[in-house]
Amino acid sequence: MSEKMVSVRILGKTKTYPYGTPYAQIVKEYEGITRYPIVLVMKDSKLCELHKKLKKDGVLEFVTTGDEIGHSTYKRSTSFLLLKAVYHVAGHENIRKVTLHFSVSSGYYYTIDGNVEITEEFLAQVKTYMLELVEQRLPILKRSVSTNEAIEIFHKHGMYDKEKLFRFRRVSRVNLYSLGDFEDYFYGFMVNHTGYLKHFELYPYQGGLVLQLPKRENPEVVPDFIPSPKIFQVQRESEKWGEMVQSDTVGELNQQITREGANQLILIAEALQESKISQIAEQIIISGNKKFIMIAGPSSSGKTTFSHRLSIQLAAHGLKPHPIGVDNYFVNREDTPLDNNGNYNFECLEAIDVEKFNEDMLQLLKGERVELPQFNFKTGQREYRGDYLQLGKEDVLVIEGIHCLNDKLSHFLPVENKFKIYISALTQLNVDEHNRIPTTDGRLIRRIVRDARTRGASAKTTIAMWNSVRRGEEENIFPYQESADVMFNSALIYELAVLKLYAEPLLFSIGPGEPEYNEAKRLLKFLDYFVGIPGEAIPYNSILREFVGGGCFDV
Repeated sequence: MSEKMVSVRILGKTKTYPYGTPYAQIVKEYEGITRYPIVLVMKDSKLCELHKKLKKDGVLEFVTTGDEIGHSTYKRSTSFLLLKAVYHVAGHENIRKVTLHFSVSSGYYYTIDGNVEITEEFLAQVKTYMLELVEQRLPILKRSVSTNEAIEIFHKHGMYDKEKLFRFRRVSRVNLYSLGDFEDYFYGFMVNHTGYLKHFELYPYQGGLVLQLPKRENPEVVPDFIPSPKIFQVQRESEKWGEMVQSDTVGELNQQITREGANQLILIAEALQESKISQIAEQIIISGNKKFIMIAGPSSSGKTTFSHRLSIQLAAHGLKPHPIGVDNYFVNREDTPLDNNGNYNFECLEAIDVEKFNEDMLQLLKGERVELPQFNFKTGQREYRGDYLQLGKEDVLVIEGIHCLNDKLSHFLPVENKFKIYISALTQLNVDEHNRIPTTDGRLIRRIVRDARTRGASAKTTIAMWNSVRRGEEENIFPYQESADVMFNSALIYELAVLKLYAEPLLFSIGPGEPEYNEAKRLLKFLDYFVGIPGEAIPYNSILREFVGGGCFDV
């Protein structure tokens, strides 16, 4: 009996393979053809790990470490490798818990709870063992177990965060990954073996360690470790807020919601943010003679609502705040620079009439009466509609825009009159001790919900443009974040449980075969971890209202 053959289209050519050929075997034929290593494949637009087998005719595409999904797979797999090495070098008996907290530089920050001192010598031993495993090309194996069995395994290994997480999972089975005798659960796919994981560095930092990893743009080069101490402190503070309400992982959050209800949790989270905004207002006043409150942050950080709430706090402290949107100083549409694809680049500084902005702000600082512009986004023209402003002693300008931390925007304004604020939604929740929630995921879900409500944009449209948005942030916002006088974290511990109910129907509208389908499927799987809560209890002035609607501010 002849062997059954399967035909697939690869890089424009049709090839045939025996039924059941592992994708890893097929990929081996193409080593060196792609610029970076192939870590996953797309079979008829479905993402697959390399241990999977070819069973149907179709189209096969390669996913490398230079692709977004492939890069995430590399980082996740290297994190798994690190965990195995830490337990091996330190000894299981000396470790109670290893926790991945959040991103630092281009890597991850971990702490080790137990009888372990994180020194240069210890990390050198960990790195040596990791590289030994890389040389061995140790397979990363995957097995499926029942959810009840997974819970028992997690309990046995002291992984109590995972145990709590899976008590709220509706799926009947769970995929576990193993490296030798070390087994764990991860949210997302893995590389086929450790031989891929060559590029990383380890650094001791702030009582823990940093696993420094390559960036997607250059996935075979580990950049220098450049700490961001201000962002780090904000993230640590936010984690303490999570610990305070006993909800620093999704399992704990779900437990709080089901046992205690969500109202208390919502009120505490909102009170913590309001207290922080009040502190910022006090700091502005103590700083003395600040006329320009400059606010910047990435997309969907809640900048508009934050500026309104800060203005209320400033007013409560005796000042007279006036909002100014830098977007009103856009150059006319025909003068807007173009990007590499020939599209208007509204993200670059050159899209702003910097000289006119500085001229108006200086005149206001001198106490002169100035007519402020309004940008008409429909016509693409700057207009003047009789909006005059003159500053008195107690007046301050609350200025919002993506370039507000970049001194090139306000280069003529005296430094002593500026107060800079960086705002971002730095998710303080983790899925569990070894699976973090990227802050970009939280912001993307916020934006999907808001764009559907305010712009009638589909989730497909929002996802399609997200990488472009992020590139703009990397270029125009993140390089300046450490220059801020203060930072504000707009993420709320409970928000993903609320956003789940709004986002899921929008994500389900993206069908198989569409380019955005795999990302929608990933986000749906992620949201499935959460017990949903209705939004009625959200205060009307909450930052979350900027996205779900029903707030008291015109945003």
